[in-house]
Amino acid sequence: MPVPIRRLVVALTLSCALLAGSTACGSGEQTSTKDTAAVQAAHAAATPSPTTSAERQKFAKARFVANAGLAAGATYQWIVKPWKAGKFKKGAQGRKAALVKAGLAGAFTYNRLKAAVRNAQGDPTLSKALAPVNSAIDGLKNLPAKLRGGDDSAAGSFSDTIDKVKGAGASAGAPVKEQVPSASQLKQGS
Repeated sequence: MPVPIRRLVVALTLSCALLAGSTACGSGEQTSTKDTAAVQAAHAAATPSPTTSAERQKFAKARFVANAGLAAGATYQWIVKPWKAGKFKKGAQGRKAALVKAGLAGAFTYNRLKAAVRNAQGDPTLSKALAPVNSAIDGLKNLPAKLRGGDDSAAGSFSDTIDKVKGAGASAGAPVKEQVPSASQLKQGS
């Protein structure tokens, strides 16, 4: 299929104009200090970061509330509710599925509570309020295995720890509301 000569001439002219324009505007290897400083300033302005300690504290509280809320939701939905319904008892229908979900939820809860503690370190009031709860959170580490083993006291431990975290958050001005995570969030662990 022949290409019309007019298209070839237009394409060739545009290519030459672009090539000539880009080489003519180049300033060689030397760069202006003003230009470099302007580019760096524009880049710094484009990346958002909290600048004041008040903003950092606000973000720390917001992250704490989100992580603790997800932990509380997972605990209630997949550990406390099935525990109260008796799904962890031997011979209960759907026991195996309930234990697998509870094990995943337990690991997820531990992960989110540790993240909430890290977030709370950005706010002095919240950090002080959570100090007594840290040992209870660390105690949750082995509870998913106990849940899988059918230990009924493990579900109560999760519930008690979540209640302590909610109380600490409320006392520091960061009330925690339960947010049930999706199944994909449980699988990912975050």
